[in-house]
Amino acid sequence: MPDLRERRTILVADDVPENIELLSSILENDYNVKVATHGEKVVEIVYSDAPPDLVLLDVMMPRLNGHEVCRRIKANSDRNKIPIIFVTTMTSVEDEKLGFDLGAVDYITKPISPPIVMARVRTHLALYDQSRELERMVAQRTKELTHSRQQIIRKLCRAAEFKDNETGNHVLRMAHYAMMLAAQIDLPQSAQEILGLTAPMHDVGKIGIPDHILLKPGKLDAQEWEIMKQHPIFGADILGPDDDHLLKTARAIALSHHERWDGTGYPYGLKGEAIPLVGRIVAVADVFDALITARPYKRAFSVEETMEYMTTQAGRHFEPRLIDALVAILPEVLKIQAMYADELGTVQELEPGRS
Repeated sequence: MPDLRERRTILVADDVPENIELLSSILENDYNVKVATHGEKVVEIVYSDAPPDLVLLDVMMPRLNGHEVCRRIKANSDRNKIPIIFVTTMTSVEDEKLGFDLGAVDYITKPISPPIVMARVRTHLALYDQSRELERMVAQRTKELTHSRQQIIRKLCRAAEFKDNETGNHVLRMAHYAMMLAAQIDLPQSAQEILGLTAPMHDVGKIGIPDHILLKPGKLDAQEWEIMKQHPIFGADILGPDDDHLLKTARAIALSHHERWDGTGYPYGLKGEAIPLVGRIVAVADVFDALITARPYKRAFSVEETMEYMTTQAGRHFEPRLIDALVAILPEVLKIQAMYADELGTVQELEPGRS
C-alpha cells in the first residue's frame, strides 16, 4: 500500500451514495479519495489549494451537470490538465462525443467493473504524470535558452560600450524608463520585462561605425552624418532575423528607435504606427536621458528644459500618447535618473545582473 503522503488523490463525484461508496471501496486502498455529491462541490474542490489528480465524474448531477463541470474545469488554465473520466449510464455515440469534445479523457460505463476502473485510473494518472514531466522539462529548457539569449544580449551591450563609452549608465537608465512607459500604457508585464532586456541594445549598431566618426569630438560633417545614420541598419544586421521573440524585439528596437512620429526620422522615414511600438517607446526613453544627462559635447539640460523639448515634440518626434505617459510618471523617472547617475558608479557596479 502506498504511503499516505505519496498517494494520489481521486475525486469521486456522483449524487447517488451507493455509487460513491462503491467507487471509494475500489480506490481507497491505493489512493486518497475525495467525494462530491453535486457539481458545484466538484468545482470547489478542483479550484481549491489541494486539487485532485484525477476526477471520476458522473454526468447527471444536481446544480451543475457533469458536462458543465467539465467545461468549467477545462476553461481554467491552472486546472485544465487534470484528467476527467466520465462514469455514466449515458453511452450513446453523441454523449461520448460531447464528453470528449469538452475535454474528458475517457468513459467508464455503469454498472462499473472494478478492474476497469483501476486500469483506467492507473493509465490516465501515468499519462498525466508524463505530461507534467514533459511540461517541466520544456519549461526548464525554455528557461535555459532564455537565459542564454539574455547573456548574448548583455555581452553585445558590453561590446557596444567598449566602442562608445561616453554615455555611461545611459543604457541602464533608459531601459528602466522604457519599462515604466510600457507599464503606464498598460502593456503586459511580460512585454515590460522584454523591453527591459532589449532596450539596451538600441545602439549596438554603433559597433559598425568607424572610430574616427563615432569618437569625433566635434560636429559631424554631412558625409560623416550619413554614415552615422546607418547604425540602426548595422544593429539590425548584427542581431539578424530570428524567430525568437526576445531577439526579434531587440532587432526592431535597434532598427526603429531613430524613426520619428511625423516620418522625418531615419533610416527609413517610417511614420506614426508604422514604427514598431517598442521603437517608439525607446525613442522617448533614449532622447529624454540624452537631454537630461551631461555629455562631452553638451551640458545637462534641466528637468524643465528637457520636458519643454519632449512636450513640444509630441506629434512630431514622438507619439503623443507616450509623452502623456512620460509626464504622468516623471517623478518616478527622475528617481531612476538619480539612482543610476553616472557619478555613482558603472552599470556593472550599480546593477551587476546586467554585466
